[in-house]
Amino acid sequence: MRIRLSRGNVASRQRGILLMDCLVYIRLITLILGVGTLAFFKCWDANKALRRNADDIVRALHAGEQWRADVRSAVGPLQCVQDGDTERLRIPAANGEIIYSFSREEVRRHAEGHSDTLLLSKVVHSRMSSDPREHVTAWRWDLELSRSPRATVLKPLFTFEAVPVQPTAP
Repeated sequence: MRIRLSRGNVASRQRGILLMDCLVYIRLITLILGVGTLAFFKCWDANKALRRNADDIVRALHAGEQWRADVRSAVGPLQCVQDGDTERLRIPAANGEIIYSFSREEVRRHAEGHSDTLLLSKVVHSRMSSDPREHVTAWRWDLELSRSPRATVLKPLFTFEAVPVQPTAP
């Protein structure tokens, strides 16, 4: 006795196999899209952190160049004063005194006749000190910005140096 298979059974088996193939492909596409989405958002977060760090570096460099210009334009001896948690550098200028102060993770600049200007925020360490050399006294500003724990491996450390140009007596 022979069992005959009808064409309907073979066709339904093929349809069942095609349906299983489609389900496998849908799952693979879902997995690939999920991994791609995860990679995209990791790159997106890394890009935002890099942009934030680059902005902090640019702000620190602008503040350092402003400080160097003020030190170079000093018309008298500079004074570094420590008042508790606040460190101040007094720079006598032609238009009055310029004061740089560091307290509560902020570096501020105050020029006589102007309001305080916030130069940098999120500052971990700031120290302005004289550096006597053979014929001149240079000034040095060591600066460390805070870093986000996930974003960077390196500490954002900066050192700026400047030498006041003392007016010569005639």
